Amino acid sequence: MAKEKTPGARKYLAFDIETAKQTPGDFSNWRKHRPLGICCAATCASDGEPVLWHSKSAGGAPAGKMAPGDTRLLLDHLLAMAEAGYTLVTWNGAGFDFDILAEESGGHTECTGLVHDHVDMMFHVVCLLGFPIGMDKVAEGMSLARKAGGLSGSDAPALWAKGCHDQVLDYVAQDVRMTLEIAATGDRKNAFSWITQKGMRRTQALPGGWKPVRAAMTLPLPDTSWMKTPIRREDFLAWVRTK
Repeated sequence: MAKEKTPGARKYLAFDIETAKQTPGDFSNWRKHRPLGICCAATCASDGEPVLWHSKSAGGAPAGKMAPGDTRLLLDHLLAMAEAGYTLVTWNGAGFDFDILAEESGGHTECTGLVHDHVDMMFHVVCLLGFPIGMDKVAEGMSLARKAGGLSGSDAPALWAKGCHDQVLDYVAQDVRMTLEIAATGDRKNAFSWITQKGMRRTQALPGGWKPVRAAMTLPLPDTSWMKTPIRREDFLAWVRTK
C-alpha cells in the first residue's frame, strides 16, 4: 500500500441528490423514466456541516419535488463554492447527479462547466479498474462510517412520497458526510480500499489522490477483456453532448 502523505488538504464540497419519481424494476434503467425530478439534495463543505435542500408546499411541509427555482438556487450555490476555491466532489456525479440537476434546473451549460473540473470518485474508480464500486463498499473497505439505515438511493422516492422526509434527509446528509470522508482519506493515503462481492478487502493506489473528471478521463484504459459488456467511460458524460 502506498505511504500516507500529509499535503495541504483540498477544500471539498460534497454534493448529492435524491430523485423524486418512483421507477419500476432495476433503477439502473432510470434514463427510460426521466424526467425523475429531485425530491431533496445535500451539500457539505469539508469545513462545515451538511446543508439540506428541498422545496416546500404552501403549508410549509416538504414538497413532492424541488421546484425549478430551488434547483437553480442549488446550482448557484455549487457555482459560488467552486468560485470560492472548493473542489466539488461526488460519487457518480458525472453520470447521474449533474445530469439530473442540468435537466431540472435548466442549467445545462453551467453543469457542463462544473462536471469536468469536479472530482467524481466513482468515475475515477471506473477509469482505473474498468468497473464501478458502490460507495458503501468503499466506506466499509476503508473502515469509515457507512450509509444511514441500510438504505439505498433507489429507496428514497418511495419513502419521500410516503412522507418519511426526515429519514430521506438523514440519508442524503450521511451520503455527503461519507463522500467527504472517502475523499479526504483517499487523498491522505494515496489509495482507496473496498470490499469485493466475495467479501475480500482490496486496495488500489491513487497516485496524487483523487483526480478531477477531466484528468481521470486521460488515464490509460484498464484491461476489460474479461467483461462481457465493458463500461465506456465516455458514456458517463453522454448527457453533456445532448444539447
